[in-house]
Amino acid sequence: MNKQHQSEEGFIRRSPIKNKVGSIFVPVRDIEKSRSWYCRVLGLEEAECKISFGHLCTLPMEGTGIILDTMPKWGGDQPGGAPSIETPAFMLMTDDLQSSLDYMKELGVELVTEIEHNHWFVVKDPDGNKLMICRE
Repeated sequence: MNKQHQSEEGFIRRSPIKNKVGSIFVPVRDIEKSRSWYCRVLGLEEAECKISFGHLCTLPMEGTGIILDTMPKWGGDQPGGAPSIETPAFMLMTDDLQSSLDYMKELGVELVTEIEHNHWFVVKDPDGNKLMICRE
């Protein structure tokens, strides 16, 4: 709910910013390699995940979107590329945590943790971004 707040000047203003996340940007170095990895992990067809402007790939998601981006404006044009996400910034949901962990192992994905508290585990994508897989 978007509430009104009293400012220092004393008048009330409603924020024009929604409390809704549109998409999450994930910094990647090789857009095609990353698209392939995320499509395998999420069970998506690569043909459904178009690369736009040579550096963006919007993944078709339920709910909040994920956009892979080489981030040329934010350091991606530098030799090391844009910095990776060092702490999990979002969760990918699952109904079967153990099968999800087993699947990630089959894909050879780098595990950061095993299943923790019977609720989640963390992996790294090819660019070192940490992603949490969480029981829904």
